[in-house]
Amino acid sequence: MTAHNEGTNATGLLRCSSGIALLAVLLAPAVSLAHTTIDGEMGTSFSLSARAGQVSMPDGASIYSWGYTTGNQMQLPGPTLIVTEGDTIDVTLTNALPPAAGNVSIVFPGQEITSITGGVAGALAREAEPGGSVTYTFTADEPGTYQYHSGTQPDLQIEMGLYGALIVVPATPAAGCTHSAYDHAGTCFDREYLFLLSEIDLDVHQAAQEQASGRGPIEVGLDAYAPEYWLINGRAAPDTMAAEGTDLLPTQPYNAMPMMHPGDRVLLRLVGSGRDPHPFHTHGNHVRVLARDGRLLLSETDPGQLAGPRLFTVPSTPGSTYDVVFEWTGENLGWDIYGHDPADPMEDGEYAPDHGKPLPVELPGAASLTFGGMYSGSPFLGALGSLPPGEGGLNPEAGFTYMFHSHTEREMVNNDVFPGGMMTMMVVLPPWVDISTMMP
Repeated sequence: MTAHNEGTNATGLLRCSSGIALLAVLLAPAVSLAHTTIDGEMGTSFSLSARAGQVSMPDGASIYSWGYTTGNQMQLPGPTLIVTEGDTIDVTLTNALPPAAGNVSIVFPGQEITSITGGVAGALAREAEPGGSVTYTFTADEPGTYQYHSGTQPDLQIEMGLYGALIVVPATPAAGCTHSAYDHAGTCFDREYLFLLSEIDLDVHQAAQEQASGRGPIEVGLDAYAPEYWLINGRAAPDTMAAEGTDLLPTQPYNAMPMMHPGDRVLLRLVGSGRDPHPFHTHGNHVRVLARDGRLLLSETDPGQLAGPRLFTVPSTPGSTYDVVFEWTGENLGWDIYGHDPADPMEDGEYAPDHGKPLPVELPGAASLTFGGMYSGSPFLGALGSLPPGEGGLNPEAGFTYMFHSHTEREMVNNDVFPGGMMTMMVVLPPWVDISTMMP
């Protein structure tokens, strides 16, 4: 792995924390970050610029990067563009990168560009020259999860950060749905979250930074590709769980902190950016795949029926997108997650066959346990128990937590330091907790 000294604290957070202390840090903000819609830019007309800046990693590294933005400061990833099925969309791109970076462009996989204004011809798209602009127009014909990225020297410019997510929502929800991902009742959901997966190779970024003030063109060696950081929505853990839009990460506004109630249908929109595949694993349950690359997976014999598989790990690959549904009720745990007596009423979303079943083990006494910051003092959802002074305290609603992460274990580090990287937590909260009140 490449050593990185500039802006790096060699005794950063991950290096000096024990596993238990780190878990407390990872999850401390969890009780204030849930949201039921994905943060992004909504509308039919967008003005983006490509700019240079710095992104931060949890070990203290500050890394030169490029990114699309709607403001004067680059961001990683670019703004999530949220548009409505059937609308005509205009995206104007201005090239504010250093002149040595050359031209820049955007391609929109899954969308048919109907007109282009300005720019110069490029290999994959019309390009904006340094200081220039180009406007792309397309009609958002099909709902789904897509991405956009540079079509100019993509082996360099995508690695440097010129990518983002495009979400096309149905013009009206499918019949019987309050929210749906597609025009199909099988795609109803209660909450949705974006997981844009990517990576950073320090050698490429350092080489681009060294040449950015020159005449150009920027040329870097791309044969021995060896990333040191792996990201969800532009952040590495534990920053994935920091507050959305925090001033501590000004160029990385999007977090990845999913929350749900038992019984919720949670739509996960997975976007594979970068050059590497990232097998994305959800603890707690399998997911049901609804669509890939913005197209529903339907039965060949009955086109009205969804036919996506249930997966233990989603095989996210570069350029691909997946829409999957995650559900959790405590099904088949073999005990009542609330600690009910058989005569107690059922909770919303509870797995009925386990209602009233006792916990099948006897927990050791407090003197024999080591307590993480998220332990509520009780094994039951929504229940608080007694804890020694100074223990716990980070989980006042007594939720259950499940790790969501890359199943390539080397991607769960920050420049060789574990844990970190492509990792976050799903927090299951009791049904009486209003998740909407826990937004920042």
